[in-house]
Amino acid sequence: MTVKDFDYQTLHQVLQSLIRDEPDALANLSNSAALLYHGMDEINWAGFYLLREDELVLGPFQGKLACTRIALGRGVCGTAAQNREAIVVQDVHEFPGHIACDEASASEIVIPIISDGGLIGVLDVDSPVKGRFSETDRQYLQGFVDILSAHIRWEDLIQRSCQRG
Repeated sequence: MTVKDFDYQTLHQVLQSLIRDEPDALANLSNSAALLYHGMDEINWAGFYLLREDELVLGPFQGKLACTRIALGRGVCGTAAQNREAIVVQDVHEFPGHIACDEASASEIVIPIISDGGLIGVLDVDSPVKGRFSETDRQYLQGFVDILSAHIRWEDLIQRSCQRG
C-alpha cells in the first residue's frame, strides 16, 4: 500500500464517519469540501458545482473565490458534466476553453456526480502543481463521490433549490 492509498483510505473513513448521522445534503457537501481541502496535499481549491437547469452553479467549496456559473460543455467542469466522465487535466493551460478562476491553478480533476441516471453536479479539485493528479486520484475521488451518493438524498438538495418564497 502506498502513502497515497493510505491517505485516500483515511479520507474515505473520515467521510463515512462525518456524514453517517447527518441527513442534510448541504451540510455534508460543505464538510466534504473542507475534508478534501485540508486532507489533500498540493491543492488550492476543492468543491462542488451543482446542476441547475442547464448550467452548473457553485456549491460548497474551500479555496479562493470561484466562478459562480459554468455552462455545460464549457471548461473542465462543464465538459466533464456534459460528457458524464471524469477528466484529469495535467496542465490546465493546455485544456481548450479552460476557465481560470484562480490563476495559480495548474492542474485539475473533475468527477461527475450521477444519481439514478441523472447528473447532479461535479466534484472539482484544483492544484497549483502541474501533473498533480493521476489515475489513482481519479479512482479514489470517484470512490469519495460514491460514498457521498450512497448517503446523500440528492432530491432533498434539488427540491430545496426549486422552492420559491
